[in-house]
Amino acid sequence: MTPMHGAYAADAAGPDRSQAEIAVRCDLAAAYRLIALHGLDDSIYTHISARVPDADNQFLINPFGLLFRDVTAGSLVKIDLEGRQLEDSPHDVNPAGFTIHSAIHAARHDAACVLHTHTVAGVAVSTLEEGLLPLNQWSLLFHQRVAYHDFEGIALDLDERERLVADLGTTAKVLILRNHGLLTVGRSVADAVLTMLALEKACRAQIAVLSTGRPVRAIPEAIRQKTLRQLESGDGNRMKGQTDPDQRAWHAMLQRLAPAR
Repeated sequence: MTPMHGAYAADAAGPDRSQAEIAVRCDLAAAYRLIALHGLDDSIYTHISARVPDADNQFLINPFGLLFRDVTAGSLVKIDLEGRQLEDSPHDVNPAGFTIHSAIHAARHDAACVLHTHTVAGVAVSTLEEGLLPLNQWSLLFHQRVAYHDFEGIALDLDERERLVADLGTTAKVLILRNHGLLTVGRSVADAVLTMLALEKACRAQIAVLSTGRPVRAIPEAIRQKTLRQLESGDGNRMKGQTDPDQRAWHAMLQRLAPAR
């Protein structure tokens, strides 16, 4: 559970909200502020959503019009898969955000969190025909694990949802939206955020390498697969006695928002 301190946790409790929902709200609000802190936000655009615990047809998403740095646990909007708001709120939600996130939450029950960005590096890689290349340790986390979805214009047409989830498939954690941006799917908010931060670094490194115009040293396929297995196992990150490999890094990230007292 996310420590409930710091401005992002404001007003987390509310009528009929379980402790599990409060914890997810705090994590999701922290995620918005961390994405802003790392410079991965795009004004009031893009979005991060989290499934409401024990409610497969409900999710939380940002109020359309708030900067990511200002999102709090209490300001998050709860909606269902039809876009209906389930709690009183002065805010509405981004229609494109609803299209993308409702599609994935409906199709992928493992999608506890869906995170979408428009960064310069991410959009640049999404525009390259070859997409993400296996150039370094960061990118090898995604080796043969990336799905792609062709650009169809602003994501306002609900019929795009079927094609988007078909392209994502049943297991991919990363979807590169061609000519558009990046998207990660996580088993938790922490998983989606940490995956996105690694993906963003891989994209930045790729653009930096390609900009040199120099020959690229290839990584043998056997080493690519070995590195992928090492990274996916989480054994190098997992705290003693914990099953979640993301807990150590997530706890450290939260200190960026509310240092331990």
